[in-house]
Amino acid sequence: MSALPSGLPAPRPARDGLDRVYWEGTRIHEIRVQRCVDCGTWRWGPEWLCHGCRSFSTHWIAVEPVGRIYSWERVWHPVHPALGSATPYVVVLIELPQAGGVRMIGNLVGGEPKVGAGVRAVFEDHLDADPSYTLVQWRIEGEAL
Repeated sequence: MSALPSGLPAPRPARDGLDRVYWEGTRIHEIRVQRCVDCGTWRWGPEWLCHGCRSFSTHWIAVEPVGRIYSWERVWHPVHPALGSATPYVVVLIELPQAGGVRMIGNLVGGEPKVGAGVRAVFEDHLDADPSYTLVQWRIEGEAL
């Protein structure tokens, strides 16, 4: 099952390598989040510099691929021509409790959105793309695939 319609450009890691570890994690179905080595501040999206203590010392930690819907939006207007047949779709802002409550954006691929609902990551592999990649989508906990 693919939530990504054909015709959309494939996501690519940043040229500076900042998010490389995140994308490597998705390939093995892990969610990896940055954490400051010096003060322990979690951060998403990835940054070179800690906003808590200004340290450049960071590492990536794999966290359980579960969270809660913090907010959501139903998208009715396609922002790319390839999304015309996919509308409406739901974009969710997910709070990751095991990563200090940082928030990550993604698509909801199952269930009706509700603030506070528990969700689990669904890893969508695109192995035939060049280069191949894996997207993180979200599904309401307990919903069948």
